[in-house]
Amino acid sequence: MSHRRRSRTRDRRGFTLIELILSIGAAALILIVANQVLFTSLRLRDRVSDAVEAAAPLELALDTLRLDLQGAVTPKTNGLMSGSFRAGNLSSTVNSQPVSLEFNTTTGTMRPAEPWGAVQRVSYGLRNSVDGGPGAMDLYRGITRNLLSLSTPEVEDQLLLRDVLRMDVESFDGLQWQPQWDTTDTSGITTNLPVAVRVRLQRGDSWGPNAGAVELLVPMGTQSRTNSTSTVGG
Repeated sequence: MSHRRRSRTRDRRGFTLIELILSIGAAALILIVANQVLFTSLRLRDRVSDAVEAAAPLELALDTLRLDLQGAVTPKTNGLMSGSFRAGNLSSTVNSQPVSLEFNTTTGTMRPAEPWGAVQRVSYGLRNSVDGGPGAMDLYRGITRNLLSLSTPEVEDQLLLRDVLRMDVESFDGLQWQPQWDTTDTSGITTNLPVAVRVRLQRGDSWGPNAGAVELLVPMGTQSRTNSTSTVGG
């Protein structure tokens, strides 16, 4: 009978102080590890998000430039819709703004409320930054939709990329890279579309200490030879 009472007393006793201390310590350790893992994951997420947000404008600008070049219209003599292809240190034929690229392309968006077709004239050039400091430049894309205007057509300026120090454009003629290309110059070899176009963008300090230059190489789809069109690259 006495043995039975001692057994019941031991069963009702519960945990000892040492067991409680060990349990609390183990729980605290688990919470500390979980807290470190959580905050490490949050910091990693923030860094990845910042990197993606920083790269998004650059990728968008390069994709826009690539699509425009791939849709470049083959120049023709006195062709209103085909226009000209010009690259280098130039002044726009539309509004005399300094540009590095200007040509007609088939990337225009057709809307029911607008009479314009898919062909539009685009230009790319650097301009003084509105938000940046002295000497800061931004990359702009100029869009001209009305190519048949009898007066000076309206140019829509689209900001593509901020803080660009320099934009260099070279055109490949099949043998070497040319710093200037103008299909309106009938005295040279640049009366056709180039075989390829290479664009280098030098980014400014706001992109980080290791931003460096970005290069885009775009093969051109067609070249005009007098009155015929031959496909380049198969």
